[in-house]
Amino acid sequence: MHVPDGFINAPTSAVTGVVAAGAVAVSLRGARRELDERTAPLAGLVAAFIFAVQMLNFPVAAGTSGHLLGGALAAILVGPYTGVLCVSVVLLMQGILFADGGLTALGVNITDMAIVTTVVAYALFRGLVKVLPRTRRSVTVASFVAALVSVPAAALAFTFLYWIGGTTDVAIGKVATAMIGVHVLIGIGEAAITALTVGAVVAVRPDLVHEARGLGQRLKLRVNGELVDAPSDTGPAPAPVAARSHRKVWITGLVASLVLAGFVSFYASADPDGLEKVASDKGIDEKAEEHANADSPLADYGVEDIADARVSGGLAGVIGVGVTVVAGSAVFWAVRRRRSDDTSPSSTETTV
Repeated sequence: MHVPDGFINAPTSAVTGVVAAGAVAVSLRGARRELDERTAPLAGLVAAFIFAVQMLNFPVAAGTSGHLLGGALAAILVGPYTGVLCVSVVLLMQGILFADGGLTALGVNITDMAIVTTVVAYALFRGLVKVLPRTRRSVTVASFVAALVSVPAAALAFTFLYWIGGTTDVAIGKVATAMIGVHVLIGIGEAAITALTVGAVVAVRPDLVHEARGLGQRLKLRVNGELVDAPSDTGPAPAPVAARSHRKVWITGLVASLVLAGFVSFYASADPDGLEKVASDKGIDEKAEEHANADSPLADYGVEDIADARVSGGLAGVIGVGVTVVAGSAVFWAVRRRRSDDTSPSSTETTV
């Protein structure tokens, strides 16, 4: 789904750049409310994990592969505003260091892969958890459905942008049919990865999943103007999860990301992803441009001057995870500190 330079014309790319910049600005502000003592340490890790899993292309049809987009996963784990920032950090690192996704198309990619996926997935997820029983299984089911829908939604968004500013003359109906068809299949993989990841974290530390907090809290009813515990046949509500160190979860997640990017990625499918395949088949890549950073020492997820493909790709993946977790953590800690400054006692003092 990474759109290269030349697919979308300059005016449309400029408009999506403005949209992306505005959304990132809004997300920076909104993330202040989400990045608390539990979310802040993990947001950078979520970005690094998404980077790692995006290297794992999986086959979805003859000659076509897909990979995680990550918007649904990030929104559910750390909140929608922080989720937009997580995916945006990943896209920025990929474009600058690995020549993956055009630099002039960065606004297109953030709009499509960060904003659309996160907004669609989060809205659907919140709607589902309101009607499903308040259980951990419901969170996993809702995350599966939300992730599944978010991918063809992103494909539809790209089709719309191509209809407005595509640089080649291809029937938009053919583009839409091909894009949505293959990305429904990719969405199944996205849904499986998202549900497995969310389910694993919810099983051990539900307090660290932004959208799963309070699952153990008993529902409240308002009786005569007062809130009271709702009747329950399952016995007393469990005590709230005590504050625990995030270190073990953080280390486990970082190690998993390094293993996925540094080792498992070597076994990923080499077939073109959904957008690349559709672009090649339908001819919408005729005016694609060489990436501005095509001569980067990490271009195409390999380290320059290392001949062994396994070592080159693995080392590039490890570097990518490291850079992403550092960059993401720096952004999120800065936002978290801004929240702390805004809520400090001195900022709430009033004069009489």
